[in-house]
Amino acid sequence: MKKRSYLFMLLPYLSRFKWRIIISLAIVVAGRLFSVTNPYVIKELVDTLAESTGFAIDIRYLAVLVLLFFMLRWGTDLLSGLKDYIFAKVTVGVKRLVSLDVFSHLLSLPVEFHTEQATGGVARKISRGTSAISSLSFFLTGSILPTLIEIVLVLGIFITLFPPIFGLVFGIFVVIYVAFTVIVTNRRQKLLLETNKRDDRGSEQSIDALMNYETVKYFTNEEFEFKRYESTLKRWADMAIVSTKKGANLNMGQGLILTAGLTALLALAVREYLNGAATVGDFVLITTYLNRVAIPLSFLGMLYRRLKESLANVDEMFKLLEVENDVVDRAGAKELENPEGHIVLTDVVFGYKDNRSVLKGVSIDIPARSSVALVGSSGSGKSTVSKLLLRLYDVSGGEISIDGADIRNITQVSLRRNIGVVAQDTILFNETIFNNIQYGRPGAGEEDIVAAAKLANIHEFIESLPEGYDTQVGERGVKLSGGEKQRVAIARMLLKDPPILLFDEATASLDSKSERRIQDAIKSVSQKGKTTIVIAHRLSTIVDFDKIVVLDQGKVIEEGTHEELLKTCGAYQKLWRLQNSSQK
Repeated sequence: MKKRSYLFMLLPYLSRFKWRIIISLAIVVAGRLFSVTNPYVIKELVDTLAESTGFAIDIRYLAVLVLLFFMLRWGTDLLSGLKDYIFAKVTVGVKRLVSLDVFSHLLSLPVEFHTEQATGGVARKISRGTSAISSLSFFLTGSILPTLIEIVLVLGIFITLFPPIFGLVFGIFVVIYVAFTVIVTNRRQKLLLETNKRDDRGSEQSIDALMNYETVKYFTNEEFEFKRYESTLKRWADMAIVSTKKGANLNMGQGLILTAGLTALLALAVREYLNGAATVGDFVLITTYLNRVAIPLSFLGMLYRRLKESLANVDEMFKLLEVENDVVDRAGAKELENPEGHIVLTDVVFGYKDNRSVLKGVSIDIPARSSVALVGSSGSGKSTVSKLLLRLYDVSGGEISIDGADIRNITQVSLRRNIGVVAQDTILFNETIFNNIQYGRPGAGEEDIVAAAKLANIHEFIESLPEGYDTQVGERGVKLSGGEKQRVAIARMLLKDPPILLFDEATASLDSKSERRIQDAIKSVSQKGKTTIVIAHRLSTIVDFDKIVVLDQGKVIEEGTHEELLKTCGAYQKLWRLQNSSQK
């Protein structure tokens, strides 16, 4: 990936609010004009008072100056507030649009991306990136840009009203100050980026430990996790301390340059006054401008550092948008509408990123509305077949088709809409049981949800709970047992009611009684014109299936009905005998 700033990726979002931005910038300029004009009014007021004696004072002129002071002073604050009113929609709108795009893009990325990324690290990048957008808006329109405009205007005033030496000295010290700030801050930026990486690592570790707190307790590794987190935080703290010290060096250097420049200008002002070339008002004007410029300049280093940090955080977030999705719909991909459910795998070859070959020319014919089981030892490729069918990955070779159409020529949304899945590792949302089941068909009514729960043999259990269907299941469903979570997941899938059903070890965590009821439910559903694929471990649950396919080391070694496979004296028969003997 090319090393470049991703700030330009903000332009399409900003362009949607271009008139608000233009008006806001115009208000900022107007506000700075009011701000730099106000000291000149004070100069006139001081000179008028100093030059007038007794009854020669022009009260009306003084009143006009005082009124003008009020208008310029309050006008500056009024314009600043008006700018915030207009620009608020820009900041919030851009932040909202970017957040939605990043979230949508992350959801669209294949499983491979999510399995390689730590959730805590990704969440941290998004959080810092969206916060940085707000910071950029504040720094640019509320601090840096107004300061730069004011510096230019003050320089113009010095050049216009005072001897050239004033403008020259002012310009030189500003250039030196800004150059020093930029150079030192850029060097420090590398430390800040490394500090952020270590902060991300700490976040990943803490979230990982908290999400797997049961495992931590099983192995009494609380102290181990604490020490590991402490070690990560120490590395982060060491880097943060170095960065802070360099920041202190930056501040001291800035202070020296700023003080030297201001002192030089002040000395020039004193000389001009003593020589009679400047009035008391001129002296007040110069010192006022020096103070006005000195205050924002003293914060320029901090603002520039935070600006650079915000840009870096925006870059990290936008890098997520540039992660390419290698599982995409082909041009002209068609919708899968009301499929019969005839699935055919033809010489399917597949290997993961580490070049580990998983499937080696697998061919399976799954007739429409039939029940087919995939069995085999762990690592034989059973679950990989389900992932390829859902296009979580694309085949490396061969073809998977539904009703004669290559699934790569079918839109992913319509493909997955027609397949219902119950995975072995069931994950539920931190919502109510009702909402988790309803997720299978958003908007489904209570009657349909209860019917699905009954079919999945979970309704009676839910009714026994104090809060019934409104019971919160906790993060990832931790408040339910493994079997309860799976039955909720089965109810969710049954509510979806797709023409193709896929069960990946769906009854693995159930007791024998519940397992038999679920199997009866699966059989009942499959007899209603559903194509049913079951990845099974216990062979006793699939004896009535239309076809059983035995996989071993990524290849199909046997297939047939239960009775046919028992007669072949092959791998299935050995596995059947092994399981039966272990149950005795």
